Amino acid sequence: MRYLLTLLIAITIVFIVFSYRQKGLNAPDNAILIIKPYWYNGTWVFDDERVNLYREPFVAGIPEMINRITKDIPNAKNGFRLLFSASPFPGYQMRLTWRRKEDGGNWYYSEDLKMEGWLCPALFKYYKKAPKEIYAKAEATPE
Repeated sequence: MRYLLTLLIAITIVFIVFSYRQKGLNAPDNAILIIKPYWYNGTWVFDDERVNLYREPFVAGIPEMINRITKDIPNAKNGFRLLFSASPFPGYQMRLTWRRKEDGGNWYYSEDLKMEGWLCPALFKYYKKAPKEIYAKAEATPE
């Protein structure tokens, strides 16, 4: 009985440690992921309980890109859906191409917008490594 209890405790500890090590979704390249950015304290942010992010800000050029792709979405600052993937998908609006690493994050360039922006290390909550390309689409949140 004591051996069984010890084994059960050991399995529980391994499970807990493994669960805490799962830091992100590690989505396949062809997965379409969805976050819901909103305007807060002068910039775009998003929450994602799945990966323990709360008011994660977009910075360094990304807010300006978001402004451009949400210009036709009424009340976008109250929140909108942002679909993104490391592979093209029907109806994507923007393709970001990887440029370089810096300060733990990665710089991406949009040829369509002629803009560059930095994605912080929160990117690794979704991908094991920085995708060479990221495809995105902004759309109104369904009512």
